[in-house]
Amino acid sequence: MFFVLSKVLGFLTNPLIFVFGFLIASVWVKKAHLKKRFFWIAFSLLLFFSNDFIANEAMRGWEIEATPYASISKTYDWGIVLTGVTLNDHEPADRVYFHHGADRVTHAIQLYKKGIIRKVIITGGVGRVLTTGRPEADELASVMVMAGVPESDIVIERESDNTHQNATNVKQILSGEDGSKCLLITSAFHMRRASACFKKVGLNADCFATDFYTHPRQFTPDVLLVPRADAINLWQKLFKEWLGIIAYRAAGYI
Repeated sequence: MFFVLSKVLGFLTNPLIFVFGFLIASVWVKKAHLKKRFFWIAFSLLLFFSNDFIANEAMRGWEIEATPYASISKTYDWGIVLTGVTLNDHEPADRVYFHHGADRVTHAIQLYKKGIIRKVIITGGVGRVLTTGRPEADELASVMVMAGVPESDIVIERESDNTHQNATNVKQILSGEDGSKCLLITSAFHMRRASACFKKVGLNADCFATDFYTHPRQFTPDVLLVPRADAINLWQKLFKEWLGIIAYRAAGYI
């Protein structure tokens, strides 16, 4: 139930829902001053949420910074890779289809190749509400094996549907460990919630953020003035993550 609710609420975090809500209100209300007010609220919201500079600054303030490889001074027994980065309903099903977060996998491979992590735990199931498919953990593992990571150094956890379950199931795999020899690998925007979930179950893993949605700060006219659909997508991702943190706190997951 929690999983289904999270998907529904994720849809409602789209800023365009608020914009169109006020536009519809401006059409249906009878009082002229309210029509005008609702219209300008909708217009202002659309300008705000589509502004690339504002959206980028908001996401920059939320994302966990990247860790240079040269600054890592210890070797970890485990790299814990969270899924949520593949499109596992695409055909033909003889390959892995990645979306934005593919560097959760590629960076984990680099960490392994550099000797920073000795083994990998990939955690995540299908992650869809209405349909079934190949567990994402299996898909990510197949890519890592093709990249040269031995199967013997990969542990697959394919039962979890959300970040809370990722943490609890990995805790069972690493029974007795405190996470000090683990490196948590997930998207920069998702790292705060993921790290909190793992700490809640007693795994105090270090963090390695990947999958950055931001760009360097720019003051060019196109960034400051030209509306962009990508900016709206950034806000939706932020709203969904913030709502997720609120829900996880309410449920006692963090």
